[in-house]
Amino acid sequence: MTEPMLRADCTRCAALCCVAPAFDRSEDFAVDKPAGVACPNLTADHRCAIHADLTGRGFAGCAHYDCMGAGQRVTQEMFGGRSWRDDPAIAAPMFEAFRLMRQVHALLELLETAGRLPLTAAQRQEHGRLRHALDPGDGWTQSSLAAFEHSALPAEVKAFLASLRGEADTLTAPRGGTPLPT
Repeated sequence: MTEPMLRADCTRCAALCCVAPAFDRSEDFAVDKPAGVACPNLTADHRCAIHADLTGRGFAGCAHYDCMGAGQRVTQEMFGGRSWRDDPAIAAPMFEAFRLMRQVHALLELLETAGRLPLTAAQRQEHGRLRHALDPGDGWTQSSLAAFEHSALPAEVKAFLASLRGEADTLTAPRGGTPLPT
């Protein structure tokens, strides 16, 4: 079960996924859209005009996209529920915060999965330390989030996860107990 913080809640977001990232015309996107430009299907109230038929209208990429809760976290926690549309001065910092928060939430999701493994006490302690670092009790600020990308934390999380490969293999082993090839 995914932790609530890692579930998207579009009703609490300012449609950041429809504006912040760029996408190229392809089988997943019917149009080219530069980063920071609203999707042509985005309505004034931050809703998608074609949401009921995204795939049929050529937006399968949107149908499969999941911000893992980063959008509402940026909108609500970092920008107090404000929108880039109502306050254009916050657009660039809000879009950058969304890009970075997606990285944080991707690492949190991996740690959540790793937490289901049979970890040793030391591994469980390191898991908790990394989890807390990615979800600080006092929340993220624009400056702390900007510092995150160039900190040691992403590499520390990746190294911890890499150290768990043997444990993960036992969960995917066939009934005979031999780990699957990687």
